[in-house]
Amino acid sequence: MAKGLPELLATWDQTAAIAEAELRKLRHDPIELFTRVVQPLLWLLIFGKVMDRIRAIPTGGLPYLDFLAPGILAQSALFISIFYGISAIWERDSGVLTRYLVSPAPRWTLVLGKALGGGVRSLSQAVVIFGLSAALGVQIRWEPGAMLALLAFTLLGSALFSTLSLIVACLVKTRERLIGIGQLLTMPLFFASNAIYPIHLMPGWLRLVSRINPLTYLVDALRTLMLVHSSSTVGLGTDLSVLAITLTALTILAAKLYPRILV
Repeated sequence: MAKGLPELLATWDQTAAIAEAELRKLRHDPIELFTRVVQPLLWLLIFGKVMDRIRAIPTGGLPYLDFLAPGILAQSALFISIFYGISAIWERDSGVLTRYLVSPAPRWTLVLGKALGGGVRSLSQAVVIFGLSAALGVQIRWEPGAMLALLAFTLLGSALFSTLSLIVACLVKTRERLIGIGQLLTMPLFFASNAIYPIHLMPGWLRLVSRINPLTYLVDALRTLMLVHSSSTVGLGTDLSVLAITLTALTILAAKLYPRILV
């Protein structure tokens, strides 16, 4: 037990160091934060306001803009994270990745550190979407516990999709292919979720797809934690379990594939 604790602390230090290195990149390129904010703003200000006005989608008594805001937060986390593997390709080309792989740190700590670094990028957009939603009259839960849990779910979801992107990067090995596959993945994941309409409106086959889509569980958790008059359809415990198990499985797979990006 005494031996396990130092090893655990060392593993955490290695993971945190990788995450910190990823965040330093973001500090050197703050314009990226601004460009990433434009798309969710358009969804809320244009699509959300129009659909709220025409009342075309039944949302169980919620104003459509309220229903949409957590979905756009989840979408933002997805869209930022799904192209995160480009950084691994850049690290390979610049020689940084070789230094990572010859370090004594376990491969899974490298993957998890990168996933956490990618996840933190989404938190800045969460702040922007919260502010805009409040300005538009969305009924937000301001309890500190709910907000902290929402940020934790956002981080978890972003880490999951960042790890998925890293797996794709290890397989395709070029920026161009990664961008193409990322674009191929984002739309099906987004539209086969409950981000912009309830699951019960979907045809039967799409409902089945949505049940295995991790974005569905992220949206469900964010909607429950963000809105005053909303409740989870499957339970926050189920949302957390699905996202955590999926992240664990992807991390194990990414750790096995990570060295292949050099080949």
